[in-house]
Amino acid sequence: MSTHHTLEMPIDEAQVRALRVGDTVTLEKRLFGIRDATLIHMFDHDRRTHMDLKGHAVIHTAPNVRKAASHPTNEPRYEPLCIGTTTSMRMERFTKPLMQREGVRIIIGKGGMGPATLDAFREMGGAYLAIVGGAAALETTWIDEIEDVDLDDLHPESLWQFRIHGFGPLLVTMDSHGNSLHRDVNESAAAKRAAVLASIGANE
Repeated sequence: MSTHHTLEMPIDEAQVRALRVGDTVTLEKRLFGIRDATLIHMFDHDRRTHMDLKGHAVIHTAPNVRKAASHPTNEPRYEPLCIGTTTSMRMERFTKPLMQREGVRIIIGKGGMGPATLDAFREMGGAYLAIVGGAAALETTWIDEIEDVDLDDLHPESLWQFRIHGFGPLLVTMDSHGNSLHRDVNESAAAKRAAVLASIGANE
């Protein structure tokens, strides 16, 4: 039986290991936006951030924003216009370093991720929460403010810090116990395809 979890970020390992595929999650307080260029610069070029991601969730995004009034320190400030989500799989190789170095616990994206991510979740305690494509307008209503931005020379693939409320419910599709809804669906589809081909005497 599935369970709904409301998580006030940040969370610890025990909280993320309590999540199971099929559960739903609503996040509160804070969420970080990250994407391909952000990860490439953070890990391939060893760029560091002043943000503390330990125990937090990241969402795969490059948001549509507009510049807000200047901050007294002249740091860039932005207002959210549309915070969409991008496909996660191409960022597979960064899951383990993101968890090891930055302490991230949850990844949010589209389409799921692969065995390397599942191994990292099992080893260190993590989970993947899926968003259905086309939900950007709804997601944006869950974001109250862009609190901070770093690596802004990569704009819009900067590192974003969002203040959020009621971000969800989102579906747990990968957990720390080796379960993956994405893997199960792919395996089921492959088996059905093979059965159909066999029934008509077709070869691959």
